[in-house]
Amino acid sequence: MLERPRVVVNVGASVDGKVALTRDALLMQQPSTDLWAAMTPPAADPAPSDILETVRQQYGCNAILEGSGSLVAESEIPDELPPYDGDTAELYEHFLPADITGLPSPPLMWFTIVDSRGRVRWTENHENWAALVLVAQSTPAAYLAYLRREHICYLVVGQDRVDLAQAIAAMGTELGIRCVLSAAGGGLNGALLRAGLIDELYVTLAPALIGGLGTPSIMDGPPLARGESATRLQLLSVNTDTSGSVRLHYAVLED
Repeated sequence: MLERPRVVVNVGASVDGKVALTRDALLMQQPSTDLWAAMTPPAADPAPSDILETVRQQYGCNAILEGSGSLVAESEIPDELPPYDGDTAELYEHFLPADITGLPSPPLMWFTIVDSRGRVRWTENHENWAALVLVAQSTPAAYLAYLRREHICYLVVGQDRVDLAQAIAAMGTELGIRCVLSAAGGGLNGALLRAGLIDELYVTLAPALIGGLGTPSIMDGPPLARGESATRLQLLSVNTDTSGSVRLHYAVLED
């Protein structure tokens, strides 16, 4: 049995553990991008920040993982797609065009999105990056047809929603992905936590407080069951700089 890809979570947060300014303010959009950056003043001795390059060198990481909520706000209504009137059976099989999957990886990197509801519309193309969408049997056929028209790879992993354990395993067996770096928000990171899929965690704390009931945190999602133990961590390193930022690196301890 093949070992599943390693999963490393990399997250930036305020000191109180918030990963966004409000529930519906995407950090990838203005003014949130600038407001978030302003929380950390320039440092004379900034800590090394390229975690992707670190895990590339250490583990051969060749995939980034994000949730659809990082790209599309919950309140946003995506453009309507034309209905699909053909045979839907083939749509619910993995779509992995050989002209993409046959490229050497690295340098090819997979930008992976969990999107069982079919909300993301793909408008950008970057050299040495390929989109990979994780969908489910419940994903609208119109969205899967759209991905095929746009020549975007996808894996069908799960019934009503994306099964993360199945998805991570399929990324390894179908695409040879060795390590996944999650740059997602609290919802997806919390789901990875509950599924027991996180191997390492990098947290970079900005010297700022955000507060706010319901503002996304490092790990959201279902709470622990009564009597259930927290996930224990082993501290691997601590880095600080003159701006007041702190970077913590942990390994997840096995039960």
